[in-house]
Amino acid sequence: MKITDLRELKTDELHMELDRLRRHMFDLRSQRVTEKLEDPSQIGKTKRDIARVFTVMKERGETDVEQKQYHLESVGTGGKKK
Repeated sequence: MKITDLRELKTDELHMELDRLRRHMFDLRSQRVTEKLEDPSQIGKTKRDIARVFTVMKERGETDVEQKQYHLESVGTGGKKK
């Protein structure tokens, strides 16, 4: 995803995109461990996409991104976060 596309997203959408990218990264790592990853370059591309999201958030003055991410996850699961 290009940074210009990310800049057009709302803050809530950026948080959702970050969550989606992190889940994708987890899946890629799992595939790498089980030797089912067909394109290893996807890991680097996903890392760069995550960094782009963080860059846009920092440009907007977002702070405590991790804490907000945790809150969104707990709200999404009905507050049953372990």
